[in-house]
Amino acid sequence: MTPNKLTGQRIVDETRSWIGTPYIHQASLKNIGCDCLGLVRGVWRELVGEEPEVTPAYSASWAESGGRENLLAAAEAHFDPVQNGLVCPGDVLLFRMRAKSPAKHLGIYSGSARFIHAYDGASVVESAMGDFWHRCLVKTFRFPGVSS
Repeated sequence: MTPNKLTGQRIVDETRSWIGTPYIHQASLKNIGCDCLGLVRGVWRELVGEEPEVTPAYSASWAESGGRENLLAAAEAHFDPVQNGLVCPGDVLLFRMRAKSPAKHLGIYSGSARFIHAYDGASVVESAMGDFWHRCLVKTFRFPGVSS
């Protein structure tokens, strides 16, 4: 980790610096291209350091079958789960876009019922956490070393 303490606000500030980065499946480079996972990976590299594992190829389809929760398992391995349900700025949000499908979308909570994410056909954007996103939310995680 960098010498400065990692805080939720530092995470939000770094994530906001990615806004406008074009959507490119499996990419993770600020101002060049990223997908939702690539956004989280890029923020991790900037604030935490080297990625903890090599990211395998993955499907662009949210409707991927097979039932494997690869993204959930990776999040559980490398982030701290938010136990009390109190989402704080800088927390990573994991979404299941369709019932009975694996969780396939990520974003970073920016505060005031908003989050930053990347999705196909757009870029990295900041969106409201409306009813749709609340229904899709599976679990919330915190970057390691960030206190609640």
